[in-house]
Amino acid sequence: MTTAALQTIGNTVLLERPNKVAFLSSRKITASVVLKCYDWATEIRDTDQCIISGFQSPLEKDVLKFLLRGKAPIILVLARKLWETVPNELHDAMDAKRLLIVSPVSCNRASIASAAIRNRWILANSSSLVIGSLETNGHLAKLVSTFPLEQITCLDML
Repeated sequence: MTTAALQTIGNTVLLERPNKVAFLSSRKITASVVLKCYDWATEIRDTDQCIISGFQSPLEKDVLKFLLRGKAPIILVLARKLWETVPNELHDAMDAKRLLIVSPVSCNRASIASAAIRNRWILANSSSLVIGSLETNGHLAKLVSTFPLEQITCLDML
């Protein structure tokens, strides 16, 4: 699968921000780490720090819900083509011009391949990374090891 021309909905000015924090997580995570991720999201949601993620895993979706309650700018990166209709829970952030939805792929459904493209795009467009959970031999660990980011914070290693 190859990347496509970047598709966008929302405030494209967010792409120009110099210090974007990526948030990614492996699917396996302990309850104590879930709470650490919620605490992190609660702390950062009322800052001006731009958060970029696919918000696809259950934990990432929960983090998005926390972020939407604050004022932090958000870049949501899809592993599929853009939605025809933006979900209702995103409207307030979109109206406040603090949300950008992007897709670097053109497929109709997310797949392992399109998720890998999405995650590479997220890391390439971030200056730092917060990892909720990282499976030592998982796809995410392999991908993260290839990107020279200024700062990587891992809330848990499995």
